[in-house]
Amino acid sequence: MKKTLFALLILAGIASSCVNQVEKETVITSDTTAIAPRDGVFYHISSGPEDPHKVVMALKQAGMMAEDKDVLVYFDIKGIEVVLNDAQDVSYPTFPTSKESLKFLMDKGVTIFACPACLKAAGKSEADLMPGVKLAEKEMFFNFTKGRILTLDY
Repeated sequence: MKKTLFALLILAGIASSCVNQVEKETVITSDTTAIAPRDGVFYHISSGPEDPHKVVMALKQAGMMAEDKDVLVYFDIKGIEVVLNDAQDVSYPTFPTSKESLKFLMDKGVTIFACPACLKAAGKSEADLMPGVKLAEKEMFFNFTKGRILTLDY
């Protein structure tokens, strides 16, 4: 009988300790709720005017994502041809044109980069880029957002 009473007292003490611990954890958790940083979307556009659907699709998506995500758009290979001063205004049915989309993105503060090596390979320089398009900077590929980075290639 004494052993049973003793065992019950020990179990009651353990249960009480567990309840107190759970209450403490609940209070701590609710007081330190963290807000996750915004995620980023990295658009890599290597297609140019020869594949207008890819170009304007990527730009339209970038515009939609820029509403609530951090966005960076990077042009290389043939994509360089889309961001030059004398670039053709790429179009495809039901999509805004490339120049409309680029203006929209720039107005939203989206960073638009061009690959310096690809620009040089095309016989062009930084002076040949549309206003607002910058030469790519390695660190910005990681620093344009504090959240996770999703990359989409076109």
